[in-house]
Amino acid sequence: MSENRGALLVAATGGGAIGAALMAAMLEFAGSTTVSETIVRGALERHPEILVETADLLRDRQYAPTIAANRLALETPFGSSWKGAARPDVTLVEFYDYACGYCRASLPHVDRLLAEDKGLRVVFRELPILGPDSVSAARVALAASKAGRFGTFHDALYAAGRPGPDTIAIAAKAAGVAPTPIEAPEYEAELKRNFELAGQLGATGTPLFVVGDRVINAAVGYDALKKAIAAARAKG
Repeated sequence: MSENRGALLVAATGGGAIGAALMAAMLEFAGSTTVSETIVRGALERHPEILVETADLLRDRQYAPTIAANRLALETPFGSSWKGAARPDVTLVEFYDYACGYCRASLPHVDRLLAEDKGLRVVFRELPILGPDSVSAARVALAASKAGRFGTFHDALYAAGRPGPDTIAIAAKAAGVAPTPIEAPEYEAELKRNFELAGQLGATGTPLFVVGDRVINAAVGYDALKKAIAAARAKG
């Protein structure tokens, strides 16, 4: 989300934690003088991408141990909640909410990556944070996933529109599952696990992508996701 990155830039240039850390590091080499600080600030103003790249690096270092410790849980799908390669060399995990506009905006980018990259698997993890309809959609999606029809339900619900009783019923009919959400213990355990994992990864909303050692908590678009996938593949 562009507003997320804009907020990050404002915080950093205004003395936020990341900006302060970066400024301190640069001044250590430049010398702690007013002139040096002016030079550093000028450089950051001319090249704000430095702040974004540094923030990404700090976040990657922060969450890499958590990803490593939970990789199996993250990359093992519930039922059929995945698309792409049966034997992937890279797995992209997406925590999403059917009511999330940013998740919807990311959908064509994810589909394009799957169409182009035959070694990619995308694992979809339900994170219904936007109200009762989101929770209902997630529970029916898990029922479809258990029945081996996640992809059909997933695509049909996005095609039908924002989740609600009518659109969930349309998607459920397409997938051949009951439209009434069921609070089955295995579904509730999956949702609880997803919320716990997302919390450990610092989620502030959806979508939340995890690939390789990277956590991306924004709808960053096709190019950024492709770059992250390539980096994960290069690391093996």
